[in-house]
Amino acid sequence: MVKRGQTAYTLELPLALDTTSWLEFSLDLANISGLVAGIDEVGRGALFGPVVAAAVILPVSAFSQLVTAEIKDSKKLSHSRRVQLAQQICTLAIDWKIGYAATAEIDQINILQATILAMRRAVQKLKVQPALCLVDGNQPVKDLPMPQQTIIKGDERSLNIAAASIVAKVWRDDLIQRLAIKYPMYDLKSNKGYGSKKHLLALQEYGASPLHRQSFRPCQIQLT
Repeated sequence: MVKRGQTAYTLELPLALDTTSWLEFSLDLANISGLVAGIDEVGRGALFGPVVAAAVILPVSAFSQLVTAEIKDSKKLSHSRRVQLAQQICTLAIDWKIGYAATAEIDQINILQATILAMRRAVQKLKVQPALCLVDGNQPVKDLPMPQQTIIKGDERSLNIAAASIVAKVWRDDLIQRLAIKYPMYDLKSNKGYGSKKHLLALQEYGASPLHRQSFRPCQIQLT
């Protein structure tokens, strides 16, 4: 059961539920007056397509449900489990939004700055403003209008960040699957834009598409 006080939430959870690994159950976050958003990105190391970020605000009432559902870092989940969890997260969330930086922006400002831009865009799209943003990694997001805290390996430590990682991953994978129909030679359906062996061989044979990141060395192939 969840009780809401005037300034902070108090959690009453089943004794058998293991919450020790999640920051949302720590005193520091449990006593925050206001909503907390998690921010994470996906596609930073890909050769093809945008870098995508998600911002997710979970209600306290969703925490125990997601722990019971064995939420974790999106990279540690199967595709089908990610899709199931993403649907659950988007249903439970108070608000969630996607932001991305296109291939041309990645090439223009570099992948780190493009990643930060995607994160900022996701937060700016939120209709509900959080009191605090938890950001995966060690790079703060520039020009956010609210406090933020960077958390290394945040997708393993924060429920809000883990939720954002899953939503971003499912959204980007779905986009790449659609683009794979237009560019079948790169085996995008399997590699999701990352540099698999088939992908690298296809770049050598066909060159880069307009959606490949020209600032990434494997895409800088000149066909003769």
